[in-house]
Formats: sequence, C-alpha cells, structure tokens
Amino acid sequence: MKSFPQKSKYKLFSWDVYNTLGHKLLFPAYEKEQFVAALGILKPKMEHQQYITGLKPADSGPLARFLPPLEEGVISAWLSHQTLTGNWLLDPFGFSPRLVLEAARSGFRVLVTVNNPITRFLLETFANPPPESEFIAALADLSAVKKRDERLGTHLQSLYLTTCEKCNQQIEAQAFLWRKDEDVPYGRIYDCKHCGDSGERIATEEDKERARKIAETDTLHRSRAFERVVALNDEDRVYAEEAIQHYLPRPLYVLTTITNRLASLGLSAERKRALTALVLLACDAGNTLWAHPLERPRPKQLSTPGQFRENNVWMMLEHGLSLWTGTGGTVPFEAWPKKIPESGGICIYEGRLRDLAHEVKREIPIAAVIASVPRPNQAFWTLSALWSGWLWGSEAVEPYKVALRRRRYDWAWSATALYAMFEHLNELLPDNVPMFALLPEPEPAFMTSAITAAHTAGFQLQSVAVRTEHDPVQIIWKSGQKSKPNPVEVESVRKAMHEFLSARGEPAGYLHLHLAGLIACAQSDALKQPEVEFDETLRRIQNLFETALKADGTFIHYSTGEGVDTGMWGLSISPKASQDESLSDRVEIAVVNYLQKNPAAIFLDVEEDLYPRFPGLMAPSKGLIYAVLNSYAEKDGARWKLRDEDIATARRNEMENVFKNLTTLGKRLKYQSTRQDKILIWKDNGKAARKFNVLASALLGRALENVDNQTVFVIPGGRAALAAYKQMRDPALGEEMKKYRVVKYRLLRTLLEVPILTRETFEEQIASDPVEESKGQMMMF
Repeated sequence: MKSFPQKSKYKLFSWDVYNTLGHKLLFPAYEKEQFVAALGILKPKMEHQQYITGLKPADSGPLARFLPPLEEGVISAWLSHQTLTGNWLLDPFGFSPRLVLEAARSGFRVLVTVNNPITRFLLETFANPPPESEFIAALADLSAVKKRDERLGTHLQSLYLTTCEKCNQQIEAQAFLWRKDEDVPYGRIYDCKHCGDSGERIATEEDKERARKIAETDTLHRSRAFERVVALNDEDRVYAEEAIQHYLPRPLYVLTTITNRLASLGLSAERKRALTALVLLACDAGNTLWAHPLERPRPKQLSTPGQFRENNVWMMLEHGLSLWTGTGGTVPFEAWPKKIPESGGICIYEGRLRDLAHEVKREIPIAAVIASVPRPNQAFWTLSALWSGWLWGSEAVEPYKVALRRRRYDWAWSATALYAMFEHLNELLPDNVPMFALLPEPEPAFMTSAITAAHTAGFQLQSVAVRTEHDPVQIIWKSGQKSKPNPVEVESVRKAMHEFLSARGEPAGYLHLHLAGLIACAQSDALKQPEVEFDETLRRIQNLFETALKADGTFIHYSTGEGVDTGMWGLSISPKASQDESLSDRVEIAVVNYLQKNPAAIFLDVEEDLYPRFPGLMAPSKGLIYAVLNSYAEKDGARWKLRDEDIATARRNEMENVFKNLTTLGKRLKYQSTRQDKILIWKDNGKAARKFNVLASALLGRALENVDNQTVFVIPGGRAALAAYKQMRDPALGEEMKKYRVVKYRLLRTLLEVPILTRETFEEQIASDPVEESKGQMMMF
C-alpha cells in the first residue's frame, strides 16, 4: 500500500472530494484510513448551542407529576431558528403531549408514535379539549345517577364526611392521612366553610370506623377492578393484583363505582370524552403515591411512602374541571394514515416506530425530529396499564401489558430500549436530519444511557446545552452512519473536564463534569465497544470518569459524601491564582451591561441576551441571574431597571466619597493614607497596616488578584447578598474569602459618627459586619 504525502502541502478537507476529484488530479488512489490519518481530518468540533429558555415554567396540568416538566416555548423557539426542508416533524417517543402540541401550533405537521393508551388520550384531549360546558354537564350527569335511594354524587361525597373540630358541623374532608400498613387513618385535612377552621387534624373515631366499614366490602370491588384489566385466568393477573394494592378500599370503591357506570350513562361521544378525562384524574388522585408531607412530588417507582394522603376522589373530579379547561385551543389531529392540513397538525400512530418505519420512509419526508427522551418510570407505566383497563376495558390494555409485568427498570435497560428506538429512527431518516431532544430531570446515569444509545445507533452529537440539574438538558443530534468505535482514554476525559472547569472559572456540580466527559467520548467514538452489553458499558464509563477525577490530584471535591456525584468539583488551583474570570463574575458584568443599555427589561429579555453569550455547559441558572438583578436593579411590575445609586455616575461619586471617608477615618486613627487606583492604603510609620479594596461590584474573583493579609474589601450594601450567594455556589471562593474582611459602605459612614474610635474598636467593628446571606434566592446553581 502506498504512503500518503504530507498534509502540509495540500488542502483537502473531505474524503468524498478527494475520492471523486483529488486522486485524479494529485495522487493515485489511497485507502480512506490513510487519507484521514495523513491529513489529520477530525470530526468537526462540536457546536456550542445556546440554552433555550422557555416563556413560562412547566405547566401543572393533568397528570403533571408523571409528564416531562418542560418549559413552554422551547421547541417553538428552536424551530423558528431552523431552515428545514418541508414541515413534517417526527416525535418517536410520544412522551410529552405538550411538546407535540407546541410544534403543531408553530405551523408544523407532527407525526407522533404513541404506544401508551393514556398518553395518547392526553394528547388527543389536549389537542381538542371538550368545551367547559361538556365537562360541567358530564359531572352533573354522573352525580345525578341513582345509587339505591340517593344520588350517586351525594353517596360518594358522604364517604368523605368528617366533623369539624371547631364547630362540630359535618363537612367533606379534602384528604385523610395514613401510615403505611395501618388499617385506619391517623389524620384528616379539611377546610370548614361554616367556621373557617382549616388544616391538618387528628382523625376521629367516626373517621376510623367509616374506613373499617368500607373495607368490609373491599374484596368484591377489588375483584371488579382486576377484571377490567385482565381476565381471571390471565397469567398477568398477579401483576395487576400487585399494582392495585396501591389503592385503599375507599378510593377503589369510588373508582369502580364510577367506571362501572361509564358505559351505561348514555352520554354523547363528546360528553363521555369529557367525563373520561375527569375520571382519569380521579384514578391518579386515588392511589397511595401521594406522600405526606410531600417529599418526592414526581414518583418513579410504584412504592407507597411511609405516610401518605388519601385524596377525596370526588373532590378531584370537581377540581379537574379547571385543569382540563385550561389546556389551550384546538389543534387538528388525525389517526395514521389520515391526512392533516399543511398548515399544521398532529398525526397519531398508535404503535411502535419499527412498525411504521417503512411507510414513513416511503411517504413522509421528515425534516426534523423532536423528542422528550423518556427516563424509566415504573409507576406511571404500570398505572397507565391499570387506568387503561378501568377506562376502556382489558382490550385496551393488551398491547401495553408488558408494563404490568416489569417491576424494575435500570439504566442498562433504558440504554438498550433507547438504542432500539434510535436505531429504527436512524434507519428511516436520511443523513443529517437534526433531532432536538429534551432530557428532563437529568442525572448522570440518564445522560450516559441516552447519549451512548443515540451514538451507538449512528446519531452524531452536535451540541449539548445545560442550565442546572433541575432543568432539562437540550441535545442536538444528526442522523448519520455508525462510527467505528475507538478505545477510550482516561486522559482525553480528564482533559475535557479540566478544560471545562478552566473555562468556567469556578467549581461545578458533577452533572456538568459528567456531560463534559460524555461529549469527549462521543467526539472520539469511545462510548461503546462492540460486543459489549450496555450494563458493562455504563459501568465502564462511570469507572473511567471516577478515575479521571480522582487519579492525579488535578481536581478537588467539595462534598461531605463519598460518591463522585455528590457536591461540587473544582480545579485544585485557588481562585486567587486562577487566570480565568469566574462564570458568576462574567454573568454579573453581562447583566449590568444589558441593564445599562436596556433600562426597562423583563426577565426573559435578560435571559435571551445572556444565553447566547454563555452557550453549551455554561448557561447561568435563573438563581444567579435573579441574584444579580436583585443586587443592582429594582422591579417595576414585570420590568427591571438599575437603581438610581447603581447608575455609573452615581456609583463613581459614591466610591469617591468612600475614599474620602477612609482617609478621614485613617487620619482619626493616626494612619497615613495613600491611594493606588481603587485601593486605599493605611500606613503606620511607612508600613502598610490596612489595604482597602473599594469595589462597586461583587466581582470577587477579579478582586482577589492583588491581595495580601492586610486587604479589606469594601462593597456597597446592595452587593452583600450577591457576594454571599457567589460564595455559597462556589466553595473555593468561599474558602478563599474567609481570609479577608468584607465591609459595607454604610459601616464606614456609621463609624464616622462614632465620637470615640480607636484602632482596636475599628477592628472590632469591621469584624462584626459580615457579608449578608442572600435572602429569597433560588439556590439552583
């Protein structure tokens, strides 16, 4: 095989170009591997996509505790910046109804595959919600049905009656409180309309006796609940029985009583759809996954907490009116293969992507893929199977029964399932189709699972943007060819993590370091080796990252726990010695500069200016942005403007007054004062006694560049909370700042009025003026 000429003489950037033209003009034919090696061709450097912020927080609508917590406006913002060929989008997961709706309302046709009957119903109902009048009429019709000699509504409400502790009136309880494995409630929650008494109270004997009485007929109603999900002789009956154990006798009686009457009410199709939507919310309200007090508001496992709420199911039916009627306007939708208008809409395929792939490839030109990548949720998937049976019968459960059987979903299972999905997806797409994916509730193992699965299936990682561990990670992939895997090197991972922390200029949580490592592995095709199962791959990657962080003392771990995923990680160099300005300092500068040019900005304006400046893994948290705004600006309605004292000219004048005050105080204490730019030095017999570094900002990292044991930082009172916030989010800075005094402008003004002041009392006074802790800040790093 011939050797390839040196790369310095010729400028060839594409194997395809060389293969079609280059060898005919310049060289004889060479193997592709020689070409790549000789020219040093690497994959294009990954783009640094800005974090796209939403217009408003994640909605708290129907079943919100199980659906992805996504900000509204993110997908429409991404689509508005794309130049796409055609307007067909594909959502291969169908996990987030609101994601699909937002894309459709942006003028795109969205093909979505949905395997979960509950998710499909949510999507259809969000897209075309019944009128509010139908919800009201449906609940009225249900309430009016006779149960022996009384109305059904009255009968079911009576199950939740309790006695007001203050006025002794009979009222409905909002919830009863239980301890796991006990047979009666220990407490109740109510809001008395007669006397105004409300809150949590001890359960009465009458409450406990009512619970015992309802439990006497539980076997019958539990059997009916089983039969709507699986047949008596079905091998999956045991799994249904286990799942239904998460319903107490009272809510199960209410739900079976209601669902048994759904078919016999004789409602119109639209009214029945409205009532079904309300009953679905009641199905969720009735289970035991409502911890009290609320600890994990988004359950992932079907596990009853030690203490929990038994919600008033009928009250939830009434509350559901407001949840459903606020879900937005109508969006055209059809079931596959019916057509939808070119102006936008939703086409729903009830099934798996692999079953649709051939038809999509032949008939629909997919311009882009949008997705909320699902993380394992055994609770929601199992309950979805139960609810489908209760609402539509066992036939609806049949395609989804696998959700009943599986009790454990680990990250290796997740990676395997995602790989299968990504592989089918990549096969039906031409190369270079973008996929914008949101990964909510991120944690390191989830990131490894998703990124490894997509990369192994042939998707090329284009960008990763992350704000905090509380916000969805935003990833862009492009469809392409599978890469030949390379062996992973710990040094490349360590280098990527080091470069990230150097650029950040301050410690970061483990999630950010983990993503930096995953990006490095993806760029070098070192995520998964052939013939290696995903469980082994995930362990290998985690061990690799731990080695990179712990091996040679490059990094320092700020944590009281032993796991690498706890606390924060930074470089072993101190902030004082660092040459890089910290992220928090750069954000402070950027926010203030923006407010100077835009004196009446809303928070979204500030975010949209910041995120392009801090792309990729550098996106600042809302907590940091608010900390800066609260330090420099005041809010008028929804708009922020700099405080009068923080206008540049006013602040310069105040700083000059501070220097004058320091000079006056120094003279009283018999020091000689000299000034060097923004530092005023008190000298005693020619030797520096104190050095006052007067700041207008909270740029502590920059201020640490020239300090010694005599340094005192002097800051405006308005910067104190921001300075404290920065030290809390940056443990390295916090440790360094403990070596120095920090005083506020106003203390100096106060000391001028002290009639008798000595050097000793001065030192006591500045020691008693600590930086204030920030109040009301969101500590979301």
